[in-house]
Amino acid sequence: MSDNGTRILVVEDEPTIARAVTDRLRAEGFGVEIAGDGPSAVERARAFEPHLIVLDVMLPGFDGLEVCRRVQAERPVPVLMLTARDDETDLIVGLGVGADDYVTKPFSMRELVARIRAVLRRVDRPRVDAAADPAAGGPVRLGELEVDQRARKVRRDGREVHLTPIEFDLLTCLMRNQGTVLTRAVLLEQVWDWADASGTRVVDSHVKALRRKLGQGLIRTVHGVGYSLEVSP
Repeated sequence: MSDNGTRILVVEDEPTIARAVTDRLRAEGFGVEIAGDGPSAVERARAFEPHLIVLDVMLPGFDGLEVCRRVQAERPVPVLMLTARDDETDLIVGLGVGADDYVTKPFSMRELVARIRAVLRRVDRPRVDAAADPAAGGPVRLGELEVDQRARKVRRDGREVHLTPIEFDLLTCLMRNQGTVLTRAVLLEQVWDWADASGTRVVDSHVKALRRKLGQGLIRTVHGVGYSLEVSP
Protein backbone atom coordinates (compact mmCIF):
# COMPACT_ATOMS: atom_id res chain seq x y z
CA MET A 1 0.00 0.00 0.00
CA SER A 2 1.46 3.35 -0.96
CA ASP A 3 1.48 6.22 1.51
CA ASN A 4 -0.59 8.37 -0.87
CA GLY A 5 -4.18 8.09 0.32
CA THR A 6 -3.35 5.91 3.32
CA ARG A 7 -5.33 7.09 6.35
CA ILE A 8 -4.08 6.61 9.92
CA LEU A 9 -6.03 7.37 13.08
CA VAL A 10 -3.83 8.29 16.05
CA VAL A 11 -5.52 7.67 19.40
CA GLU A 12 -3.45 9.24 22.18
CA ASP A 13 -4.53 11.35 25.16
CA GLU A 14 -1.15 13.01 25.74
CA PRO A 15 -1.19 16.07 23.42
CA THR A 16 2.60 16.29 23.05
CA ILE A 17 2.91 12.67 21.93
CA ALA A 18 -0.18 12.88 19.71
CA ARG A 19 1.15 15.97 17.94
CA ALA A 20 4.65 14.55 17.49
CA VAL A 21 3.31 11.30 16.03
CA THR A 22 0.87 13.12 13.79
CA ASP A 23 3.48 15.56 12.47
CA ARG A 24 5.88 12.73 11.65
CA LEU A 25 3.24 10.60 9.92
CA ARG A 26 2.02 13.54 7.85
CA ALA A 27 5.63 14.29 6.88
CA GLU A 28 5.84 10.66 5.70
CA GLY A 29 2.84 11.22 3.41
CA PHE A 30 0.02 9.70 5.45
CA GLY A 31 -3.38 11.25 6.03
CA VAL A 32 -3.86 11.52 9.80
CA GLU A 33 -6.62 12.32 12.28
CA ILE A 34 -6.42 12.35 16.09
CA ALA A 35 -8.70 11.13 18.88
CA GLY A 36 -7.97 11.68 22.56
CA ASP A 37 -10.26 9.26 24.39
CA GLY A 38 -12.02 5.93 23.96
CA PRO A 39 -15.48 7.06 22.82
CA SER A 40 -14.17 9.60 20.31
CA ALA A 41 -11.73 7.00 18.96
CA VAL A 42 -14.58 4.63 18.09
CA GLU A 43 -16.55 7.49 16.54
CA ARG A 44 -13.60 8.74 14.47
CA ALA A 45 -12.76 5.20 13.31
CA ARG A 46 -16.32 4.83 12.07
CA ALA A 47 -16.33 8.16 10.19
CA PHE A 48 -12.68 8.30 9.00
CA GLU A 49 -12.39 4.61 8.04
CA PRO A 50 -8.61 4.50 8.60
CA HIS A 51 -6.33 1.94 6.98
CA LEU A 52 -4.52 1.62 10.34
CA ILE A 53 -4.97 2.79 13.93
CA VAL A 54 -2.13 3.80 16.26
CA LEU A 55 -3.80 3.16 19.60
CA ASP A 56 -2.64 4.01 23.12
CA VAL A 57 -3.65 1.46 25.76
CA MET A 58 -4.32 3.95 28.58
CA LEU A 59 -7.13 6.31 27.59
CA PRO A 60 -9.88 8.27 29.35
CA GLY A 61 -13.48 7.16 28.81
CA PHE A 62 -12.53 3.55 28.19
CA ASP A 63 -9.16 2.04 27.42
CA GLY A 64 -7.50 1.10 24.15
CA LEU A 65 -8.36 -2.58 24.56
CA GLU A 66 -12.06 -1.73 24.57
CA VAL A 67 -11.55 0.62 21.62
CA CYS A 68 -9.91 -2.24 19.72
CA ARG A 69 -12.76 -4.63 20.57
CA ARG A 70 -15.45 -2.20 19.40
CA VAL A 71 -13.65 -1.10 16.24
CA GLN A 72 -12.83 -4.68 15.19
CA ALA A 73 -16.45 -5.72 15.77
CA GLU A 74 -17.58 -3.15 13.20
CA ARG A 75 -14.78 -3.33 10.61
CA PRO A 76 -11.49 -5.23 10.66
CA VAL A 77 -8.62 -2.75 10.67
CA PRO A 78 -4.91 -3.17 11.52
CA VAL A 79 -4.02 -1.81 14.97
CA LEU A 80 -0.62 -0.85 16.34
CA MET A 81 -0.87 -0.45 20.11
CA LEU A 82 1.20 1.94 22.22
CA THR A 83 1.83 0.79 25.78
CA ALA A 84 3.63 2.60 28.60
CA ARG A 85 4.34 -0.69 30.39
CA ASP A 86 6.19 -3.68 29.01
CA ASP A 87 3.56 -5.89 30.66
CA GLU A 88 3.11 -9.38 29.23
CA THR A 89 -0.55 -9.58 30.30
CA ASP A 90 -1.42 -6.31 28.56
CA LEU A 91 0.35 -7.44 25.41
CA ILE A 92 -1.43 -10.79 25.28
CA VAL A 93 -4.82 -9.17 25.88
CA GLY A 94 -4.10 -6.54 23.23
CA LEU A 95 -3.15 -9.16 20.65
CA GLY A 96 -6.17 -11.22 21.63
CA VAL A 97 -8.66 -8.42 20.90
CA GLY A 98 -7.26 -7.76 17.43
CA ALA A 99 -4.06 -5.72 17.68
CA ASP A 100 -1.42 -6.58 15.07
CA ASP A 101 1.68 -5.20 16.77
CA TYR A 102 2.76 -3.01 19.66
CA VAL A 103 5.39 -0.42 20.55
CA THR A 104 6.47 0.22 24.13
CA LYS A 105 6.93 3.83 25.28
CA PRO A 106 9.29 5.56 25.01
CA PHE A 107 9.78 4.84 21.30
CA SER A 108 11.60 6.51 18.44
CA MET A 109 9.61 7.95 15.55
CA ARG A 110 11.80 5.97 13.17
CA GLU A 111 10.79 2.71 14.88
CA LEU A 112 7.11 3.68 14.90
CA VAL A 113 7.09 4.48 11.17
CA ALA A 114 8.93 1.22 10.40
CA ARG A 115 6.37 -0.78 12.40
CA ILE A 116 3.48 0.97 10.65
CA ARG A 117 4.91 0.27 7.20
CA ALA A 118 5.48 -3.39 8.11
CA VAL A 119 1.87 -3.81 9.26
CA LEU A 120 0.55 -2.14 6.11
CA ARG A 121 2.70 -4.40 3.92
CA ARG A 122 1.28 -7.46 5.64
CA VAL A 123 -2.27 -6.29 5.03
CA ASP A 124 -1.68 -6.17 1.28
CA ARG A 125 0.54 -9.23 0.97
CA PRO A 126 -2.05 -12.06 1.29
CA ARG A 127 -4.04 -10.78 -1.69
CA VAL A 128 -0.88 -10.60 -3.82
CA ASP A 129 0.24 -14.10 -2.80
CA ALA A 130 -3.13 -15.69 -3.62
CA ALA A 131 -3.21 -14.12 -7.06
CA ALA A 132 0.38 -15.11 -7.84
CA ASP A 133 -0.09 -18.76 -6.90
CA PRO A 134 -3.60 -20.02 -7.76
CA ALA A 135 -2.69 -23.54 -6.62
CA ALA A 136 -1.90 -22.38 -3.10
CA GLY A 137 -4.34 -21.83 -0.32
CA GLY A 138 -6.47 -24.98 -0.14
CA PRO A 139 -7.71 -26.10 3.29
CA VAL A 140 -5.06 -27.89 5.35
CA ARG A 141 -5.69 -30.21 8.31
CA LEU A 142 -3.51 -29.77 11.40
CA GLY A 143 -4.83 -32.24 13.93
CA GLU A 144 -8.10 -30.77 15.17
CA LEU A 145 -7.50 -27.59 13.15
CA GLU A 146 -8.52 -26.78 9.59
CA VAL A 147 -6.67 -23.87 7.97
CA ASP A 148 -8.16 -22.32 4.83
CA GLN A 149 -5.37 -20.20 3.40
CA ARG A 150 -7.45 -18.61 0.65
CA ALA A 151 -10.22 -17.48 2.97
CA ARG A 152 -7.70 -16.82 5.77
CA LYS A 153 -9.90 -18.71 8.23
CA VAL A 154 -9.12 -21.27 10.90
CA ARG A 155 -11.53 -23.75 12.46
CA ARG A 156 -10.97 -25.79 15.58
CA ASP A 157 -13.26 -28.79 16.04
CA GLY A 158 -15.52 -27.24 13.38
CA ARG A 159 -15.79 -23.84 15.09
CA GLU A 160 -14.17 -20.78 13.54
CA VAL A 161 -11.33 -19.21 15.52
CA HIS A 162 -10.69 -15.51 15.00
CA LEU A 163 -7.03 -14.76 14.27
CA THR A 164 -5.59 -11.33 13.66
CA PRO A 165 -3.81 -10.87 10.30
CA ILE A 166 -0.37 -11.24 11.88
CA GLU A 167 -1.42 -14.33 13.85
CA PHE A 168 -2.60 -15.97 10.64
CA ASP A 169 0.64 -15.06 8.84
CA LEU A 170 2.68 -16.48 11.71
CA LEU A 171 0.68 -19.72 11.67
CA THR A 172 1.06 -20.17 7.91
CA CYS A 173 4.80 -19.46 8.12
CA LEU A 174 5.16 -22.20 10.71
CA MET A 175 2.96 -24.49 8.58
CA ARG A 176 5.21 -24.04 5.53
CA ASN A 177 8.13 -25.16 7.67
CA GLN A 178 6.35 -27.84 9.69
CA GLY A 179 8.77 -29.82 11.87
CA THR A 180 11.56 -27.29 11.35
CA VAL A 181 12.67 -25.02 14.18
CA LEU A 182 12.53 -21.39 13.08
CA THR A 183 14.51 -18.83 15.04
CA ARG A 184 12.86 -15.64 16.21
CA ALA A 185 15.06 -13.70 13.80
CA VAL A 186 13.82 -15.80 10.86
CA LEU A 187 10.20 -15.34 11.94
CA LEU A 188 10.71 -11.58 12.26
CA GLU A 189 12.10 -11.46 8.73
CA GLN A 190 9.53 -13.73 7.08
CA VAL A 191 6.40 -12.64 8.95
CA TRP A 192 7.09 -9.08 10.11
CA ASP A 193 9.42 -8.03 7.26
CA TRP A 194 11.99 -6.86 9.79
CA ALA A 195 15.64 -7.13 8.77
CA ASP A 196 16.95 -7.16 12.34
CA ALA A 197 16.23 -9.21 15.44
CA SER A 198 15.22 -6.37 17.76
CA GLY A 199 11.63 -7.52 18.21
CA THR A 200 11.93 -11.01 19.66
CA ARG A 201 9.43 -10.12 22.41
CA VAL A 202 6.86 -9.47 19.68
CA VAL A 203 7.31 -13.02 18.37
CA ASP A 204 6.96 -14.53 21.84
CA SER A 205 3.77 -12.56 22.55
CA HIS A 206 2.14 -13.60 19.29
CA VAL A 207 3.06 -17.26 19.81
CA LYS A 208 1.42 -17.12 23.25
CA ALA A 209 -1.70 -15.60 21.71
CA LEU A 210 -1.81 -18.37 19.09
CA ARG A 211 -1.46 -21.04 21.76
CA ARG A 212 -4.28 -19.53 23.77
CA LYS A 213 -6.57 -19.66 20.75
CA LEU A 214 -5.43 -22.89 19.07
CA GLY A 215 -4.24 -25.06 21.95
CA GLN A 216 -0.97 -25.57 23.76
CA GLY A 217 0.32 -28.62 21.91
CA LEU A 218 0.62 -27.20 18.39
CA ILE A 219 3.69 -24.94 18.60
CA ARG A 220 6.78 -26.29 20.33
CA THR A 221 9.29 -23.99 22.01
CA VAL A 222 12.95 -24.87 21.54
CA HIS A 223 14.54 -22.89 24.34
CA GLY A 224 17.28 -20.57 23.21
CA VAL A 225 16.45 -21.20 19.53
CA GLY A 226 12.87 -20.58 18.44
CA TYR A 227 9.62 -22.33 17.56
CA SER A 228 8.36 -25.18 15.41
CA LEU A 229 4.95 -26.44 14.39
CA GLU A 230 4.47 -30.10 15.16
CA VAL A 231 1.23 -32.03 14.61
CA SER A 232 0.72 -35.53 15.94
CA PRO A 233 -0.48 -38.03 13.32
